Amino acid sequence: MEIKRKSGQEVCKLHHAENGVTYLTFPGLERTGAVRHLFSTREGGVSEGIYRSMNLSYTRGDEREAVDENFRRIADCLGSSAADMVCSDQTHTDHIRVVSAEDRGKGVVRPKDYRDVDGLITQERGIVLCTFFADCVPLFFVDPVRGAIGLSHSGWRGTVQKIGKKTVEEMKKAFGTDPKDVHAAIGPSICQDCYEVSEDVIGEFRKAFPGIEEGDAANSFKEGVGNGSLRSEVRKCACPLWFPTSPGKYQLNLWEVNRLIMLEAGIPAAQIEMTDLCTCCNPDLLFSHRASHGKRGNLGAFMKLL
Repeated sequence: MEIKRKSGQEVCKLHHAENGVTYLTFPGLERTGAVRHLFSTREGGVSEGIYRSMNLSYTRGDEREAVDENFRRIADCLGSSAADMVCSDQTHTDHIRVVSAEDRGKGVVRPKDYRDVDGLITQERGIVLCTFFADCVPLFFVDPVRGAIGLSHSGWRGTVQKIGKKTVEEMKKAFGTDPKDVHAAIGPSICQDCYEVSEDVIGEFRKAFPGIEEGDAANSFKEGVGNGSLRSEVRKCACPLWFPTSPGKYQLNLWEVNRLIMLEAGIPAAQIEMTDLCTCCNPDLLFSHRASHGKRGNLGAFMKLL
């Protein structure tokens, strides 16, 4: 299988486990020595059809027994069990839940008793935090000094609400985390070239990031510059976060926006890893809502404190 990477270097490392699961990790997070983590691919599960094969969603129509087995296999890769896992309840909010030992198993082996949670943080060793994706952005946070971790789901709504910054703020509030100690990663998700959004979405980003403007290149577009030269000019200007491609349509860079949000939260630039893998560019390896027109399963981000 050909893997399309967005950079010249391998940022996300691909692994093939003995149980057949193929997954991705970030070297910087591993070097902290504080966690085990992974981001799943489509490979190594037992689901069939549009869910082939490592689907990690109970709500998209897959057989429950298949999803149970998929979670069991992921847990094996982490040296854990499904009973150690705690899942988010994602509805594109900026709500963060502090996970305790009493939450073990929620979302996999027993029901969740919470709703509208797109971020999870904990200081409990051995608990596996779990969040889910099929184009939205996974955000990983590790504080090796205080022994704390966070995982958050950031679609465009979560991004414009700066859920990454709020995750760090909640870690500081709950555990005393200093942002300068945090190591973070922005996981596989849809890239700017694949992510077209409408004027109303960009309007929300303009409100959230008032200093960002398209500048002269955007004005040139209004004067009729062709799409090809527009892309070239916008990439040279002061706005790498979005650029217009046709009236009312823009390409949005969720990766770079989330990196800036992490910097705003106080995380040092050298401690932020940004993915080189687009879900939409790699639909055979990764589930993509856009590439599949909604006919898909879910990927998962998983992390636990050692």
